[in-house]
Amino acid sequence: MHTDERTSRARLLVTMGDVAGIGPEIIARAWPQLVESASAWPVVVGDVGWLEWAVRLVGSTARVQPITRLAEATPTPEQIPCLAASTAPLHAVVPGQISPAAGQAAFDFLVAAIDLTLAGQADAIVTAPLHKEALRAAGVPWPGHTEILAHRCGRPEHAMLLYAERPGQTGLAVIHVTLHLALREVFAHLSEAAVLEKIRLLDTLLPRLIGRPPRLAVAALNPHASDGGLFGDEEARLIAPAVAAAQRAGIHVSGPWPADTLFLRAVGGEFDGVVAMYHDQGHIAMKLHCGRAAVNITAGLPIVRTSVAHGTAFDIAGRGVADASSLVTAARVAARLAQSR
Repeated sequence: MHTDERTSRARLLVTMGDVAGIGPEIIARAWPQLVESASAWPVVVGDVGWLEWAVRLVGSTARVQPITRLAEATPTPEQIPCLAASTAPLHAVVPGQISPAAGQAAFDFLVAAIDLTLAGQADAIVTAPLHKEALRAAGVPWPGHTEILAHRCGRPEHAMLLYAERPGQTGLAVIHVTLHLALREVFAHLSEAAVLEKIRLLDTLLPRLIGRPPRLAVAALNPHASDGGLFGDEEARLIAPAVAAAQRAGIHVSGPWPADTLFLRAVGGEFDGVVAMYHDQGHIAMKLHCGRAAVNITAGLPIVRTSVAHGTAFDIAGRGVADASSLVTAARVAARLAQSR
């Protein structure tokens, strides 16, 4: 783990995301908590002008410190170091509106943070939300953070997972076999190998968060886990063989279980991690369970990356009312993962 000579805290790069969304303002609002954490040494990767605007918007008295190198950063509750990482013209961007310039800048912020972390100059990346339509308007060929990270890091085996702490219990995580796909495309992207890969990724990452080997469960794709083949054959043909292969490898995993009852069992403490077959199967259950307490983690990377579990919130962007609690939690989890490497 990289440490600053003045501290043993993990250095976190906090990317601003899409400046037309709530990213700048949640960073400005969360900043004192990010700095005062006993484990984090944060630096913003973004746009100085938009960060100064956000500081005023939330009524903060902090000063933005423009930097050109991470070594120049001196984060305090009253000072926010910001590494300018894009030349995209952001002067005409309007909060709450899709902008190709904002999409390009969000991509640039992320790439800069990835490259610095891969080079060993930082320990982890914490990302504020970007907007997928803005990315596309900017000509970026990837749909979101997860895919950009995997491509830049050269890791085809990766996955998005949501993680949340549970009072009195260890945390609960959900990993996704397929992610940003139209629902009709999910079936073509499911395979025994894909399910097994996600089981292994979850089994590798979760011990760093809960401190012991996890108890995993795999969700069925079809209602009632297909009821013996009445509602599809993916459970018998793809999912069950993957679970059996993981069990033979010594992983504590079971399934496929009907998703509607599986998540109730997991929330009740029977499992530490769930493998979901597609985006909404995992996201809806987790967000109903823990709301803003969830943290987005990219598994399978050579670097640590966490994120808020919400979007750009264009409907409230620029009003100064956005809740920054998910960003604070994401930073705390990133620091813990960095320190466990």
